Amino acid sequence: MDGAPERLDAAGFLQIWQRLDMNNHGYIERKQLDDFFQHVLEKLGNKKTEEMTDDHIRRLRERFTSAQDRSADGRLQIQELSAVMLPEEENFLLLFRREMPLDDSVEFMRIWRNYDADSSGYISALELKGFLQDLLVQHRKSIGPEKLEEYTVTMMKMFDKNKDGRLDLNDLARILSLRENFLLKFRMDACSHDDRKRDFEKIFAHYDVSKTGALEGPEVDGFVKDMMELVKPSLGGVDLDKFRKSLLGHCDINGDGKIQKNELALCLGLKLS
Repeated sequence: MDGAPERLDAAGFLQIWQRLDMNNHGYIERKQLDDFFQHVLEKLGNKKTEEMTDDHIRRLRERFTSAQDRSADGRLQIQELSAVMLPEEENFLLLFRREMPLDDSVEFMRIWRNYDADSSGYISALELKGFLQDLLVQHRKSIGPEKLEEYTVTMMKMFDKNKDGRLDLNDLARILSLRENFLLKFRMDACSHDDRKRDFEKIFAHYDVSKTGALEGPEVDGFVKDMMELVKPSLGGVDLDKFRKSLLGHCDINGDGKIQKNELALCLGLKLS
């Protein structure tokens, strides 16, 4: 959209919004608007905090005066502000992700594997609808068939760039994934051995969703997906399978098709007492 802040996307918008709408009501008070735009400026790196003035914030607010308080109750709904600040594609992503949140990469890969059974790295429009339906069931949410069809058609229209009737793993990961890659919280090479062990425990616990003490199936997939995205943002299904095979070949010492906790620790150069 012309006049929208440069580089502000759905993820950035929601991170800012959640600072103010901490109870997830879906609205902020009009008096919070200046705080919102201050965070926008900070997010985009246009101004250092100490360099910001009321005038900077006022000018940004005036660029988006079409965001109206339609209910006249002094509150601004998220869709009112996002519609005038984000491009159409990013606005769709924002509102879709709020309605259908994804918990983590393990959940994503568990559902993906059900539909990409041949590991081609693609799913069709019909499979996409089933994918979304499964996601709704998992979150105990319900939408009508018309809304589900609307989501499916809109996603294919916006993200099937080559118009072949399919979405690849990278497309769907972008549509659904809003939370920051879990592994970005850690720097395994930049702390003491004790700190690395503590971080490793957090990492393993995050991906060991089944709490069995070993990563298997979609747990391995989720870990691999996040690892790959650290170095290769554009993620393909074939690439993921190659890296998964390589990781298992290197870490699965006992050959059981799983990655035990101690096996992953050894792969990362850690000794667990």
